Amino acid sequence: MDTTLFQQLLGEFFGTMILILLGDGAVAANVLKRTKSYEGGWLMITIGWGLAVSMGIYAASWLSPAHINPAVTFGMAVSGKIGWTLVLPYIFAQVAGAFTGAALVWLHYLPHFAATDDETAILAVFSTGPAIKGSKWNLLSETIATTVLVFVLLAFTLGEFSEGVLPVVTGLLIIAIGISLGGTTGYAINPARDLGPRIAHQLLPIANKGDSEWEYSWIPIIGPLMGGIIAALLFMAMTL
Repeated sequence: MDTTLFQQLLGEFFGTMILILLGDGAVAANVLKRTKSYEGGWLMITIGWGLAVSMGIYAASWLSPAHINPAVTFGMAVSGKIGWTLVLPYIFAQVAGAFTGAALVWLHYLPHFAATDDETAILAVFSTGPAIKGSKWNLLSETIATTVLVFVLLAFTLGEFSEGVLPVVTGLLIIAIGISLGGTTGYAINPARDLGPRIAHQLLPIANKGDSEWEYSWIPIIGPLMGGIIAALLFMAMTL
């Protein structure tokens, strides 16, 4: 891709911002009171996240590889698809974009945050959390789900998809993971997707918010990164 590093970082920033604006927006529309789609259900959220990923990739792919996910960036670096010097700058841009997207969700739904007194629901707009708490099982869930994500994305690099179709197929992959594997932890499968919005939840003057639950925050960071590395190692072993 013949773009400067600055342009690539802009792509990762804006792609991740769109991802979070639309993805967290789907959650907000579902859990915040007095929205038109209140209590729309898990399927609405998973479809919303799948579409958010597709739109984020479209927004970024003319400037960057459109990873919009540190786990994908790590997987691509381990498998030799990108250089290691790009990893930290990409991750910084992705987290910054995720924070910005979450802040925009807060502004968009400002009256609905004020109308919602459920601290758990408010945090769910920004960050993931387990259905049943158990660190080792929550970590395993995030690792397995992200391994599937990154392995399939790496397999896509060997396929015949056109550039215009690939974001749609990737969105369908997100929906499939959400429906099948997302019910345990809310499937972060993306450290930036959880960390950036969790920072926003901590810093923004959100009405009726409670604790940001930082004691859980390492799981949607470490699990996806482990999954990205495992997927890359499996992919390389199978393509030797």
